[in-house]
Amino acid sequence: MIRVLIKAITPVAGAGLRSLLRSYASLEVIGTDIGQHDILTNSLSDSHPDVIVAQIEGDPDIPKLLADVPEGTPVVILGGSSIESSRMFRRGIRGALPSSASGDQIAAAIQAAAAGLAVFDAGELDDPSDLGTISERAERLLEPLTDREIEVLRFLAEGLSNKEIAARMEISEHTVKFHVASIMGKLGANNRTEAVISGIRLGLVLI
Repeated sequence: MIRVLIKAITPVAGAGLRSLLRSYASLEVIGTDIGQHDILTNSLSDSHPDVIVAQIEGDPDIPKLLADVPEGTPVVILGGSSIESSRMFRRGIRGALPSSASGDQIAAAIQAAAAGLAVFDAGELDDPSDLGTISERAERLLEPLTDREIEVLRFLAEGLSNKEIAARMEISEHTVKFHVASIMGKLGANNRTEAVISGIRLGLVLI
């Protein structure tokens, strides 16, 4: 379960984001704060979120936005004007999506950030070369997945258990476990969530 703290501009926006993210079983919204001047509040210091989702507008002061964020806590921002993605990445932001992002896109960005990956909307990248080396390293770790493994990976993305996957594919649960282990090894993933996120980034899983 990924613990998420929402930082929203208005109460309505905060309630909307909270309602949206509650529909994802892998996410737990532990707090909603209003206002974008400072990202840290009592709820942040007390709850220790895994990921902070911050809604912004205009061109915020990034250092001020992140001033009180505990080191290592990834931040995903929503909205705002076109900001230098490479600058944001160097300063600790691990995801940036437009305000029009769908629930699935926001959830995927949160999961990626929690797994140590960076997610930036392609249309907003000012200089993709600064982030490209990260993606290139990840893709060099990938060994080709078999058609069967891709099928299993897509079932993992749906949140199915090994038993449920075995029933869907009409194979034994032991065989499913073998496929899952192989998938995680090829993708360099430590768990099922990381495997799914890698699959999304590589185009093997559609969201």
